[in-house]
Amino acid sequence: MAVSTFKRGLRLPTRKTATEGKPVEQAPPPKQVVIPINQHFGAPNRSLVQVGDRVKRGQKIADAVSPGLMTVPVHASIAGVVKKIENRTQSNNTEGPCIVIEAASPEGGVSGETDTEFLPPLDAFSCTREEALARIREAGIVGMGGAGFPAHVKLSPPPNKPIDVIIADGAECEPYLTTDEAALTEKPHLVVMGLAIVMRITGVNRAIIGMEDNKAVLIPMLEREIRMGAYPGDIRIGLCKTRYPQGGEKMLITALTGREVPSGGLPMDAGCIVQNVGTLTAIAEAFTLGKPLIDRDLTVSGGACKLPKNIRAPIGTLLTDLPVEFMDIDYSVLRKIIFGGPMMGTAVASVGIPVQKNTSGIILMTEEETWMTAEGPCIRCGRCIRNCACRLSPVIVNINLEIGDLDGAVTAGLLDCVECGSCTYVCPARIKLVQRFRVGKQRLRARQALLAERQKAAASVPGRG
Repeated sequence: MAVSTFKRGLRLPTRKTATEGKPVEQAPPPKQVVIPINQHFGAPNRSLVQVGDRVKRGQKIADAVSPGLMTVPVHASIAGVVKKIENRTQSNNTEGPCIVIEAASPEGGVSGETDTEFLPPLDAFSCTREEALARIREAGIVGMGGAGFPAHVKLSPPPNKPIDVIIADGAECEPYLTTDEAALTEKPHLVVMGLAIVMRITGVNRAIIGMEDNKAVLIPMLEREIRMGAYPGDIRIGLCKTRYPQGGEKMLITALTGREVPSGGLPMDAGCIVQNVGTLTAIAEAFTLGKPLIDRDLTVSGGACKLPKNIRAPIGTLLTDLPVEFMDIDYSVLRKIIFGGPMMGTAVASVGIPVQKNTSGIILMTEEETWMTAEGPCIRCGRCIRNCACRLSPVIVNINLEIGDLDGAVTAGLLDCVECGSCTYVCPARIKLVQRFRVGKQRLRARQALLAERQKAAASVPGRG
């Protein structure tokens, strides 16, 4: 099988050996969960429950006031009683409303069929497209690779954006993380089924399961599931080089199809839809079991984690609530906590932050695993340019941001940056380029919002607009 890739990028130490090949372990039932009301990219939700309400596992507890295209609901991940509805720090380091549920029984609130409220099973291959999309939304499914984009929105491209290939993203290029590999190993039938469901919804007859060549051993198992599933359409496996950021949508599309997503465009502009393998398994379970997205598989690893493993935990679980014998953390050497992978994840201040739908991992790093150095001046070495997978000039973007020229930064490619962190990783001056680009995008959004507000105000003045 030919092995493909994209230009530039990095060959990183994978640091996956601590959890690679390990099965996903079910976390002990938590005594409580802290569930953020908003866990998706889109319009905000509101709580559907009040303090004191009893809820079942799988019950919808938050949704938008007027459920629209860019919204997904949130469900209770354990059975219990709503104890609080209050603002808590979330994995993106912002304060947001959360529903705190205390387990109904001393042993926790995960098990017990009488305490569940799932959707009725639905045949994905006989229902209508509209019914299938509604099921995916009602199950609260978002992209589980990290972005949290509503899955039903991604599967509804506009008519002028024809799609001819679906890509299952199993590359998992981030160091430490191994739950996508676990999904391909333990749930290949659900991955293939979820992919077939997506193909039927979108009317696409061609699909590729993309993964890096460090997972080549899984090919026979996946090919067997494809044959046994006997789903309509052409489902194949595409092998890519183990290279960072191979798991990024744009890089994976280029490696597997030879196409490029245009500047300012989305995968659908290249005729593709990319779905993480974890998202595909959630889609399959939403139809076969009627199960909403209430559990999350994630990797907990790093030098400060004495028992690194892949775990399955209810959404809203705090690592601090897990027993020491299950998840032993050495706080004496813990120096950095990252939700997600070490390259694109977010550093947080505390372990007591809830697991969310898009939490692919929690990395507990020691001083030896982090860079604790101050920034130096840019030496114009060009390493950031040579290694940028998007073929941008990060140094030029940064110069424009430093002088306050947002338009110049946009012209240099600010909005095309996927924030993979390659430039920061190779910078000898240790300049936090990605962080600067994120702030630059926030400034740009704030400016656009201010401009829109001023235009709205001007239009409301009689005789103007």
